[in-house]
Amino acid sequence: MDCVFSEQNGCLLWQYDSETLQIEPWGENSLRLRAWCQAKRPQEDWALTEPVPSGLGHIRYEERRGHTVAVIENGKITAKVTEGGKVTFLNEKGHVLLEEYVRYRKDVREFCSALNLCGREFRPIMGGDYGLTVRFESDPHEKIFGMGQYQQPFFNVKGCTLELAHRNSQASVPFYVSSLGYGFLWNNPAIGRVTFGLNMTEWTATATRGVDYWITAGDTPAMVEEQYANVTGKVPMMPEYGLGFWQCKLRYRTQEEVLSVAREYKRRGLPIDVIVIDFFHWRKQGDWGFDERFFPNPKAMVDELHSMGIELMVSIWPTVDVTCDNFAEMLQKGYLVRCDHGLRHTMDFMGDTVFYDATHPGSRDFVWHQAKKNYYDLGIRIFWLDEAEPEYSVYDYPNYRYHLGTDLQVGNLYPVMYAKTFYDGMEQAGQKQIVNLVRCAWAGSQKYGALVWSGDIDSSFRAMQTQLRIGLSMGMAGIPWWTMDCGGFHGGDPESEEFRELLIRWFQWSCFCPVMRLHGDRLNPEESQGALPIKRPPENGLLPSGGPNEVWSYGEACGEILERYLHLREKLRPITREAMRQAHEKGTPVMRPLFYEFPDDPQAWEVDDTYLFGSRLLVAPILELGARTRKLYLPKGALWQSLYTGERIEGGQWIETQAPLDEIPVFLRDPEKLHL
Repeated sequence: MDCVFSEQNGCLLWQYDSETLQIEPWGENSLRLRAWCQAKRPQEDWALTEPVPSGLGHIRYEERRGHTVAVIENGKITAKVTEGGKVTFLNEKGHVLLEEYVRYRKDVREFCSALNLCGREFRPIMGGDYGLTVRFESDPHEKIFGMGQYQQPFFNVKGCTLELAHRNSQASVPFYVSSLGYGFLWNNPAIGRVTFGLNMTEWTATATRGVDYWITAGDTPAMVEEQYANVTGKVPMMPEYGLGFWQCKLRYRTQEEVLSVAREYKRRGLPIDVIVIDFFHWRKQGDWGFDERFFPNPKAMVDELHSMGIELMVSIWPTVDVTCDNFAEMLQKGYLVRCDHGLRHTMDFMGDTVFYDATHPGSRDFVWHQAKKNYYDLGIRIFWLDEAEPEYSVYDYPNYRYHLGTDLQVGNLYPVMYAKTFYDGMEQAGQKQIVNLVRCAWAGSQKYGALVWSGDIDSSFRAMQTQLRIGLSMGMAGIPWWTMDCGGFHGGDPESEEFRELLIRWFQWSCFCPVMRLHGDRLNPEESQGALPIKRPPENGLLPSGGPNEVWSYGEACGEILERYLHLREKLRPITREAMRQAHEKGTPVMRPLFYEFPDDPQAWEVDDTYLFGSRLLVAPILELGARTRKLYLPKGALWQSLYTGERIEGGQWIETQAPLDEIPVFLRDPEKLHL
């Protein structure tokens, strides 16, 4: 069986029957593995878009029990492939990082098993691709962090099953960092599933042409994260207006309403960097422009906001109404998502609509041309890319087809290409620092200026607790820019004392998030309370505006606390700017779990409700109604000082600290080196 191995252009190849396996160096301390059963290797690089140095690594061969084992090394990582095709990854100390799960191959003694399970399983689909399963051995003590945002309370996803698909408030970003000292990217945008079981790790793709994953080894989580950013891309430098406060509500219906809110912030002397015009400011979906009945002079509106030092962000939806002016042309040119069965229909909200096909370069150019003409040329420099999953009325993945393939094959790529639509256009227009708010992401979204938020979430402490774990998970998944609807999206009564407490606690936490953005569909006694109407009213302007959601909307006592944190956010600009610089240069998360900065402290790996904002501020959000104290852990190896009392505490211990309603526990790391 010696002929199963060969070498080509620095790559190690193994071939047996119809399957070819290729492993090659791909960046520092990293390897990329691909396997396929067709005549030619699939050519897509998917998330691995960045150039990598050539000439890394070397290949050698070992003899074991009369059989040849091929070895490929690249810095701190080594892969060993047996004649039977089993792959094992090791670090520079020889410790196993990841090993394929094989219970098969009776002709090779070490694999002898009656189960007949192999590490890579290709199941042919009639007439085309393969259903794919890749299995790895499981270390029950391993901790796994990353994988994107799932509405669940777990930061360590070991033991979890995760759908590899997007939904409103769910973003599958299939990269994780392991406590064993490696990072792993499932470089496949197909719809699928992963189970991080105690007995086995199993990845599946419903329809695909091959295996493609990337693995990297590092001494610290930071090293792993930086190596991942080097091969998938880094965020731009956050513009200065991204460091301040963003004001938003369900929707401002008119030009005058937007300006009156902005003027009131200035009259009160409150800092504000961005104000947002949300959905249905247009006549029809697919117009990508203002409805002049309610926004009669948008250029004058933008100019006045700029004179106040405020940027305007506008909402974009990828939906195209079948009755809008652009539909016929986009249909004729193949710019719309297709349905394999039934009518061409993908979403039913305020009209019969079809999503534009973000995987089609012509469609991307068309949409950007409309947005540039109707928004960008007016001076608008931030876009809210909503519905980015995209949010199908029915998540019937087998029914949808894109320019690049079926939804089953490439569906998870949509939010990347949606962000790329606007990033490329803005870059071509000469903009350097680009940030757009996007409701979904996949691996690589970060390089296209994607500020991801966690979708339409509930206004509750339970939802707030979940968002904290999600924010940390997104950072570990390589998405350093993340935010959420402060106060939750669904509901929230401005007159309720319980909701006001929730908002205070959420607002305090938002002060220490990558972007501080107030948003939500608040109850409004002047409008019907409940879901938005699903039928089109006579005028889109009749859509509910939602209850008031400015910082003065919640009573004097609540407002005073919120204003305090607006001003604190301003004082934090140097710290936030430095954290953004690190994200831009290294891919470092802005919100960091304790173990990111203190990997040698075992207790730091156990904490999931406290984090570091940048490298110097430890933040412990209050996550329960009525709580006025907080138990938290201060990592070993640093001196910590309370932001409020000035008390200094040696790290490596649990403490209980006071948390009155107007304070979120924050501790300064090594305070003699920090000026705040």
